[in-house]
Amino acid sequence: MSGVERRRRWTEEQKQALVTAISQPGANIAEIARRADLRPGQIYRWRRQMLGDATCFAQLVVQPERSAPPGCAVVVELSSAVVRISANASPTLAAAVLRSLRQ
Repeated sequence: MSGVERRRRWTEEQKQALVTAISQPGANIAEIARRADLRPGQIYRWRRQMLGDATCFAQLVVQPERSAPPGCAVVVELSSAVVRISANASPTLAAAVLRSLRQ
């Protein structure tokens, strides 16, 4: 490296704008970070700081009951998958299945 390095200062509004941008459907974190001349990890760090210990969840829409298969307690419909969780499924299994859908 050559030249004088400097530490850039980002306003809270700038940080919030970048964190909001990566939260949009279809957002490409690498491209957003590149345009801002940042590493993706920095934006993720800001997001963790803004959320604190809060966990991010998908938006939930409750609709009138449709006919669900017998013994089915929860039906999760995503654009690419439908997950039916049995009423007697363990919470650990249900959490693991839903967590795998994020990836």
